[in-house]
Amino acid sequence: MVAKFNDNTPDRFSSEAVLDAAPSEVVSAEDSKVVAAIVKELTEESEALAVVETEPAPLNEVIVEVKPGDSLSRLFSAHDIPARDLAMLLECEPLGPRLKSIFPGHTLTFQLNDAQTLVGLRYTPGPLAEVEFERVGDGFIGREVVREPERIATYRSGTIDHSLFVASQRAGLDDALTMQLAQLFQWDIDFVLDIRAGDRFHVVYEALYLGDEFVRNGDILAAEFINQDRSYVAVMFEDAEGRRDYFEPNGASMRKAFLRAPVEFSRISSNFNMRRRHPVLNRVIPHRGIDYAAPTGTPILAAGDGRVITAARNKYNGNYLFIQHGEQYKTKYLHLSAFARGVKAGARVRQGQVIGYVGATGMVTGPHLHYEFLVDGVHRNPRTVTLPNAAPIESQSRPAFQQQSAERLAVLARYKADQSSSLVAAH
Repeated sequence: MVAKFNDNTPDRFSSEAVLDAAPSEVVSAEDSKVVAAIVKELTEESEALAVVETEPAPLNEVIVEVKPGDSLSRLFSAHDIPARDLAMLLECEPLGPRLKSIFPGHTLTFQLNDAQTLVGLRYTPGPLAEVEFERVGDGFIGREVVREPERIATYRSGTIDHSLFVASQRAGLDDALTMQLAQLFQWDIDFVLDIRAGDRFHVVYEALYLGDEFVRNGDILAAEFINQDRSYVAVMFEDAEGRRDYFEPNGASMRKAFLRAPVEFSRISSNFNMRRRHPVLNRVIPHRGIDYAAPTGTPILAAGDGRVITAARNKYNGNYLFIQHGEQYKTKYLHLSAFARGVKAGARVRQGQVIGYVGATGMVTGPHLHYEFLVDGVHRNPRTVTLPNAAPIESQSRPAFQQQSAERLAVLARYKADQSSSLVAAH
């Protein structure tokens, strides 16, 4: 007689279920042992099948570091990943478009199954964040993983004998922090022409760690620069929306409405001079701006917020830009090697935004930026004109600013005092 089962049987392969379903008069003790052995074998096979079905096959991960000159299409093609997969990843909103901004040093981790099909991608632009993409159906979904580092206040100081960069390196500041320091005080100090031996700086900045591992340096929290015996102090304020900017201790903005010099230059090759003799035409022609000599390709920055009103080329100016800043101010940039992407007539630009690159186009003798500053249509000397201030701390933010600035300036003062005590003890 054959034992029958229905779909509600609690355990189809237990010996008890088999024996209960069979008439007792036809099942001997020997038969029960045989049935138990069969059930055991079936149970083991069922469990093995279940393991195979529930454990996914391991993925093959290929880690690629982006090198100079690499592009997404080249990297995908080099690993035989279809262009269609790349297109689907780029269309994966809102994170897919970030893949368009890969740079040398970033990493891409391709996750491939046994059939060498891309089932996932991990994009790591740095140690603090990565974006993971997973294939779902006929497309991808993405999620961002952000690691929050520990921020340690760190102090450095130095005295200048040759240049800011040499003194900063000797003090242990990297180039990025040195640039931050120079940018903080660039409206008050010309770091090419105003620096003197004996100038000093004191800086408190964030050092970022993941566990015990140093990741990178963060923002400057407070700084003092002493130039020709005059002290300039800046403190960082972070508002309720997380925006960071720098102010004087009294709440005035460190920024002016315009940059004093919109390019990192090596020297001034020609000053503002209304009786200047033109080096090519050999006749007196007013020089209504300043020529900043710099290597071809050096980035040129927008001196202030505004709108590009002219982006053109002629045989005298070469490639040139005019920017209107409100009704009163206008700036001009001549002899560019190229305009920055998206910079054209009608485009809005922000102070410090790269708008073009130093060149030697037009009637010139070498690469430089010719920069002009106009007030109410009248040319003014960019080096000496009084620049309008940016907006100070808003009244509703002043209590928070006073608390933050007091804390950060106290840390700066404590470090300076400890350093002074150490120097006295050493002598």
